[in-house]
Amino acid sequence: MTEPVPASTLEEMVAYYRARAAEYDEWFYRQGRFDRGPEANARWRAELAHVVAAFDALALAGDILELAPGTGLWTARLAPLADTVTAVDASPEMIAINRAKLRAIPGGDRVTYVLADLFAWTPDRRYDAVCFGFWISHVPDERLDPFLRTVAAALKPGGKVFFLDGRREPTSTAADHHLPPAGSQTMIRRLNDGREFQIVKNFYEPAALAARCAAAGLAVTVRETPTYFLYGVGSRVVG
Repeated sequence: MTEPVPASTLEEMVAYYRARAAEYDEWFYRQGRFDRGPEANARWRAELAHVVAAFDALALAGDILELAPGTGLWTARLAPLADTVTAVDASPEMIAINRAKLRAIPGGDRVTYVLADLFAWTPDRRYDAVCFGFWISHVPDERLDPFLRTVAAALKPGGKVFFLDGRREPTSTAADHHLPPAGSQTMIRRLNDGREFQIVKNFYEPAALAARCAAAGLAVTVRETPTYFLYGVGSRVVG
């Protein structure tokens, strides 16, 4: 049994992502400390394309809730599909970048931003779909089941869910980062300027994660790509 994550670590994680906002996309685009060479970068892009195809196959539409949207990498994919997008994030810096990015995207004016702590926020309505990218690994194990119940509560019966995260793979993170040891829920992350922060980082196994989704009322198939990604597609159970 892992030790519960203290509130101070969750606060430090918010501070980290606020401070990291301007350099966040370097990770996604494999730049700077995240550039692991042509072969690894090509593998990252190929596996990401596989996940994007699974996302596209869901054919999301209607009113969509995006949790932890960050700089808008997935908001930009959601906005053209949706009637509305509600994007909830704890970092005003991330929201500012997201908002600026979405101004140039068709459907960007359909996005409404909510500044809130996802561990305290609860939905006040139901949506046709809920999406979250690279967030579930930052949910402490002891908070995962309540979080999944919140996702289910935010969905209309039969509403769709999509999430994406990373596998335990050293080349997925910066060259100067070290993944947490087995049994630990936290790791140290470093910014370009050398500042260090402790954050939550969990790597959930697909079958176990699917079972916990089911217990929360979500019928989700969880898959992995060969090296880098874990992703889930499914819906809220009807009835």
